[in-house]
Amino acid sequence: MNAIENDHLAQALLFCGPRGVGKTTCARILAKKINQDGTEKEDEDFAFNIFELDAASNNSVDDIRSLIDQVRIPPQTGKYKVYIIDEVHMLSQSAFNAFLKTLEEPPKHAIFILATTEKHKIIPTILSRCQIFDFKRITVKDAAEYLKHIAEQQGIQAEESALHIIAQKADGAMRDALSIFDRVVSFSGKELTRKAVTENLNVLDYDIYFSATDLILENNIPELLILFNRTLSLGFDGHHFISGLASHFRDLLVCQHPDTLHLIEVGDDVKQQYQDQAKKVTKDFLLKTIDLANDCDLKYKSSKNQRLLVELTLMKLASITYDGEKKNSNFIIPASRFTTQSTPKTSDTQAGQAKVQTIASSVEKKVQPSTTEVRTVEEKVPMPQQAETKKIDSPKEDNPTQKINIKSPKKRVSGLSLSSIKIKKEHENIKSPTVNEEDLPHDTFLEVDMQKHWDDFVQQLEKQGRKILASNLQTDVPKMKNENTIWIELPNSTMKKEIEREQSLMLDYLKQKLNNYSISLHITVNEEVAKKFAFTPEEKYEKLKEKNPNIELLRKEFDLDF
Repeated sequence: MNAIENDHLAQALLFCGPRGVGKTTCARILAKKINQDGTEKEDEDFAFNIFELDAASNNSVDDIRSLIDQVRIPPQTGKYKVYIIDEVHMLSQSAFNAFLKTLEEPPKHAIFILATTEKHKIIPTILSRCQIFDFKRITVKDAAEYLKHIAEQQGIQAEESALHIIAQKADGAMRDALSIFDRVVSFSGKELTRKAVTENLNVLDYDIYFSATDLILENNIPELLILFNRTLSLGFDGHHFISGLASHFRDLLVCQHPDTLHLIEVGDDVKQQYQDQAKKVTKDFLLKTIDLANDCDLKYKSSKNQRLLVELTLMKLASITYDGEKKNSNFIIPASRFTTQSTPKTSDTQAGQAKVQTIASSVEKKVQPSTTEVRTVEEKVPMPQQAETKKIDSPKEDNPTQKINIKSPKKRVSGLSLSSIKIKKEHENIKSPTVNEEDLPHDTFLEVDMQKHWDDFVQQLEKQGRKILASNLQTDVPKMKNENTIWIELPNSTMKKEIEREQSLMLDYLKQKLNNYSISLHITVNEEVAKKFAFTPEEKYEKLKEKNPNIELLRKEFDLDF
């Protein structure tokens, strides 16, 4: 408007933006406005001064040359001739080149308005000669307001939420919004409801997502799966459902803060529903739900069982707030450890109780906590004899029922902690007495016997699938370095480390077989030994040739290769 009033309008304008936002309409309005000077008639449209060219169907060089010839002729009425070229990006390369000079230096009476949805397809030399105006998408709120204005003019009663759904479906294009509005009105008549719009546009109603969220908060997985099945039966696919659910969670998150409330583009009645449900959920819950739903959305197209993927996601969503049954962390010693199933005899009972007391006293010696508590097994699980309230006659004791007191630390030790490992080792030392190695046998043996048992051990390793260790042990033939020391020579240190890591298992086997418990293993590394082994095809061939020189004659006779 300022450019027109100050007579400072560029002679080449480029209107670019998404479809249906009014580029061509604004070009026509501007073309009419340019020639208005206040002296024209009210119904004057300056039709003789405005020329429209559809570049999609007139994109050749001849069409542009014809346009250039018309430009030279001055207008009959008004001050300017305006040339509107729609879909200018459809012009061919040669047509663009033919149009360059005229666009750069047009006559004073000519103004060009170019309109396109794809600015990136226009060559830079054209863009540099134009004044560019970028058209933005029309917001949902503005589109809904304009649809409301049209509905009032047409005498149509339309729900605000229904108009918002149409505006959202149009995705920023007013032309699409008007087309959808016409289609829905022809379907539902003079009353435009949200239900009629969702049915006609194949859009899931807000109520489905509100119901799904309530079921998720209630951890009601069966009803949630039934709701999803009902949605599929209406003709919607799972991708539509899960992407809409993710958007629903996003809108709930937006509603939790007053500063972001305007980011939700729905009617006032639906916005109130969002605010009410947003009070029931926490931010952490919504972040987890959005993450799960978005992850399902990304995996949907690549999934082979898409319905199962969505159902699994719904189960995960419904399990976020599920605590489950709290397990009792107190350790209770079952009665079956101390009593048998059948009622024992008096002597057996006394013997069992004496054994339990012995175990309890040994536990007390091993674990001596700073703070202890006394717990009676009888308080937790009654003995079968006590449950039957029968008394066992004993010549020595008047009251045969004995209470077993086990002292245990208040703070229990984890089974994987260092303390538990230490206690376990101490218990094993008590359980298995130490053996003096001098008392063990040290029989002499022959090298042949040692090599035989060595090969047997290697075969056992191969049967167990430990082929790498077996291969390393077969690298060299073991020899006797001295009376009790076995010596092998390896080509590298890596093989040495592998054998050293497992040598205890092998030595135990040899000690037992040879009846000599002072055997040790000595391993040396000699890189020269590596040359003995054939790794490449050439090396293998050379080894074979050393054994049988005739193999060279065979290779030459048949012209063989490795």
